[in-house]
Amino acid sequence: MSKRMYVFVSAVFVSLLLLTAPVRAGQACRVIDGDSLACGSERIRIVGLDTAELRGRCHAEVRLARAARARMQQLVARGIVIERRGRDRYRRTLAVVRVRGGQDVADILIRQRLARAYDARGRRRSWC
Repeated sequence: MSKRMYVFVSAVFVSLLLLTAPVRAGQACRVIDGDSLACGSERIRIVGLDTAELRGRCHAEVRLARAARARMQQLVARGIVIERRGRDRYRRTLAVVRVRGGQDVADILIRQRLARAYDARGRRRSWC
């Protein structure tokens, strides 16, 4: 195998390891808002949902954003597994986040009407 091919294969292997690595035991994740986490220096955007913005355009949006963040904090406190799916244009890790037992946090927040389903295509609807 040529040196160039070896470097390429090694880079692909390391990338795959990083994408599938779970949250390390004892690593604390901080909830930024209803659809974003910070685990150490890694910023994570949860795929499959959109939540209201904490700096929203109306009182109803801000109130809903705070409720989504509080619920996410409860879910993260139970323990989570992060399934990395790549990066977004802001260099955040895109990931499916599950609570222990396998339930998707996006599904939980959507079911509880704290978030909307979102596939990252098209414009997001207003919360006001």
